Amino acid sequence: MNFLPRIVGHRGAPHLAPENTLASFRAAAAAGVKAVEFDVALTFDGRPVIIHDSSLERTTNGTGLLSESTLESVSGLDAGSWFDPTFSGEVVPTLEEAIDLINSLGLNANIELKPDPGREVETAQIALSVASECWPSDKQPPVVTSFSRVALAAAKEAIPEWPRGLCFELLPEDWTDAIDSLGATIACPNSDRMTSDQAASMVASDLEVMAWTVNDVDQASKLIQWGVSSLCTDIPQELSPALVKRGLV
Repeated sequence: MNFLPRIVGHRGAPHLAPENTLASFRAAAAAGVKAVEFDVALTFDGRPVIIHDSSLERTTNGTGLLSESTLESVSGLDAGSWFDPTFSGEVVPTLEEAIDLINSLGLNANIELKPDPGREVETAQIALSVASECWPSDKQPPVVTSFSRVALAAAKEAIPEWPRGLCFELLPEDWTDAIDSLGATIACPNSDRMTSDQAASMVASDLEVMAWTVNDVDQASKLIQWGVSSLCTDIPQELSPALVKRGLV
């Protein structure tokens, strides 16, 4: 059983709407996406919100570090105008808001834990506590991923039945031991730095493979031929129909 579909919207549909916002998730759903990936990090006061960077400048009109900002201050920021003035007033969503919308849109989720150094366990525990309260018990569970092994180990302790995936830039030498110790069933490699032999090894280990970030149809076709099951992409509205034409979705 694969927990993720062929196409996963990376932070929603970030070429159509500002990344990691409710507008981006709506755009992904409108493009026919079945699942979206988004990043979860903690505010200073320990509230899980949807944002990629540790600092606020790139995707909001705020300044400083998320870890030094309260939820109240973050919730008042504009997370859309940087992308286009038509998205003025788009907010940084809380995890609760993101899950509520995703469920209403009929989407599944890849929740990527983005902990600050030293907050790996705290991020996993708080985020998954919130997520488990919001996630319908009769729905396929979300996938929990992270580059942080400490965060994934905490996720395993928190909700062992939810599927987990280890993200990496380069395939670690100890990847089989890491996957086993984390109880992970999904490998999330950088598509540009993975070889066909590595893909074959992961598939042979009965792992679901979700490669990121795939924005080229020829590369996507090659990865599928290598046995990659899911593609995390910035352009789901373009990649999905292109792969359908090739009979790969």
